[in-house]
Amino acid sequence: MLNLSNQQIDEQMVVDHPLKTLQALPMPRSSRKLGRWMLFFLFLTIVVLFLPWRQNISGTGSITALTPQDRPQSLQNAIAGRIERWSAREGQYVRKGDTLLVISEIKDDYFDPNLPQRLNEQLAAKKGSRLATEAKIKALDGQISALTAGVKVDLASARNKVQQSLLQVRIDSTDLVAIQRNYQIAVARLERYEKGYRDGLFSLTDLEGRRLTLQQDYAKVQVQDNKLGVSRQSLVNAQLNLQLIQAKYEQEVAKTMSDRSSAVSSQASANNEIAVMRNKISNVDVRRGLYIIRAPQNGYIVRALKAGIGETIKEGESIATLQPDNPTMAVELYVRAMDVPLIQRGRMVRLQFDGWPAIQFSGWPAVAVGTFGGKVVVIDAVSSTNGKYRLLVRPEAMPSDQPWPEQLRVGSGVVGWVMLDDVPIWYEIWRQLNGFPPSLQEEPQIKEKV
Repeated sequence: MLNLSNQQIDEQMVVDHPLKTLQALPMPRSSRKLGRWMLFFLFLTIVVLFLPWRQNISGTGSITALTPQDRPQSLQNAIAGRIERWSAREGQYVRKGDTLLVISEIKDDYFDPNLPQRLNEQLAAKKGSRLATEAKIKALDGQISALTAGVKVDLASARNKVQQSLLQVRIDSTDLVAIQRNYQIAVARLERYEKGYRDGLFSLTDLEGRRLTLQQDYAKVQVQDNKLGVSRQSLVNAQLNLQLIQAKYEQEVAKTMSDRSSAVSSQASANNEIAVMRNKISNVDVRRGLYIIRAPQNGYIVRALKAGIGETIKEGESIATLQPDNPTMAVELYVRAMDVPLIQRGRMVRLQFDGWPAIQFSGWPAVAVGTFGGKVVVIDAVSSTNGKYRLLVRPEAMPSDQPWPEQLRVGSGVVGWVMLDDVPIWYEIWRQLNGFPPSLQEEPQIKEKV
């Protein structure tokens, strides 16, 4: 519709009646409530963001025993044999020392029923051989003593003979010197007699007498010289005889000592054979006690791995599995390698067992329902085959917790949360969004006491 009048109708209407139509419309109350609720939730969200949140590290694992002797073990036989009779069945409770299985011998070296008697006879024969060898050693010792005593006498006699020969050489040497002096005197006298004969003082008879005397003295010198040579030769022979006696004694003693060494070697061999026989007798006695396989401790027979009567089993082969009675329960949790540096021994853990319904708020363990408490006692130093690290957790109930259920069995699945320090919820959300690891207020100790 065209506005052809000079009057501004729209402006007048707006001025006179502003928002009259809008004021006439009904105002809904739901929008105000929605705004109030939004403000309330915004305030509540801000408050919640500053509430404390318990950081934790989650892991999965299974129930095990805290000590190795309480864990399921394989029963093994120490010797090979053939199954003759089973004395226990699967699921049966057995006590330490109860008979589980009876086997028989399959090695031909132990078939003889009188084997211990045969071995004792061989042992007695070896002992007799050792006694004979000991007697031979004593006889050789006596022979060496006799040779030593005899050679002392022979050596003393030979030394006396050497001393006598030495004295005789000295006597003959002295006599030779005296005879040579007499011969020199006789030569001087002959010279004087020849001069006196030329001067007419002595007769030819006197001169010839002196010459005869000189020849006799010369003969005495030769005889005494020969006698001295004989004495010296006797001295050399006496010395050689002394050395011969010593060498002969050493040869006989060496031969006797060689025989004695052979006897001692035979004695050592006999002792070794006796020890081997005694060891074999002991092994036979122990082996006969191994024909009955007994329970090593109280527990339950879980599974029989060998069943047939007459079936042959090898040495060290597993024949059954035994679950020890009343094991000290523990939980093995596996956590990521990046989380291991944040975990310390003594950290509290919340556990949820398979078969037990639970409502778990990992950040608020106080409001969790159906979970159980534990404490970290072992942290493996190396990773497992799956690349994760194993934690051992033992029961550690808080005052408001219930003890672990008695119905727990080894091998059941477990989900666990290792509790760390408290942080605000906004920090935990920020950490999760950025993929950061949990934080600690204090640096973990490198060396921790168990």
